[in-house]
Amino acid sequence: MRFFAVLSVAMAFAGVTAEAQTLDRIKSEGTFTIGYRGDALPFSFKDQAGEARGYSVDLCTEIAAEIGSHLGVDSLEIDFVEVGTEDRFEAIADGRIDLLCGATTVTLERRETVDFSVLTFVTGATVLYRSDGAASFEALAGQRIGVRQGTTTAEGLNNALAELNVEAEIVPFDDHDAGIDALTQGDVEAYFADRAILIFHYIDRGEPAELVLSDRVFSNEPYALAMAHGDSDFRVAVDRALSRIYSGGKIEEIYGASFGNVPPTDLLRALYRLNALPL
Repeated sequence: MRFFAVLSVAMAFAGVTAEAQTLDRIKSEGTFTIGYRGDALPFSFKDQAGEARGYSVDLCTEIAAEIGSHLGVDSLEIDFVEVGTEDRFEAIADGRIDLLCGATTVTLERRETVDFSVLTFVTGATVLYRSDGAASFEALAGQRIGVRQGTTTAEGLNNALAELNVEAEIVPFDDHDAGIDALTQGDVEAYFADRAILIFHYIDRGEPAELVLSDRVFSNEPYALAMAHGDSDFRVAVDRALSRIYSGGKIEEIYGASFGNVPPTDLLRALYRLNALPL
């Protein structure tokens, strides 16, 4: 079933790359369309006013402005389209969005159907526990573990359980807030998600004493911005903009707006340095 799902997306992309290339369309229409998930804090989310916000959204807004300037579009219109975990890649395939700006992990399987920018973030899956409950991942045997459904993290949880020979009940949630709410209420014993996302939610909730964030990391989650497969001119334009953001210090402002006083990890600092490609 998974093979046919990937095949159907690949066939859809065949039509996309045959049409006018993205930069040509942006220049002629004066519009840049950003796709974002409304529930992937702090990378992309919808605020109380219904506006798109977040680390990845800020990156993409800066990229759109630079590409518009490069193309000579004086009054570039930036449109935001909310997508979900299930339809985000199809939104690229059918031309609804130019750039997917959220918490999107780069995988070789996904690169068969979409292209990615240079890396924009790196994190890894970990666990948020109850302080009065299990103290280790192995201690979750026979317990209920929450996870955001439809993500690579959900696959990572299955892999971690299998590798460590831990049998537990996986409870899927539609968003991270619902999963963490269930954890605080005792409906699940732990919640499994990307570490950066859990840090944000933990701090946003006032660092509650009843929750404990594990130091253990179970996966490698490199994030990047996804776009239509085969449009190399657009991909290079996005990478050029990111290189300027990384090398010019703008990234510090964008990072700080989403993560506050929590400093970037040494690995993330290295990512910025390595992806500040010569222009």
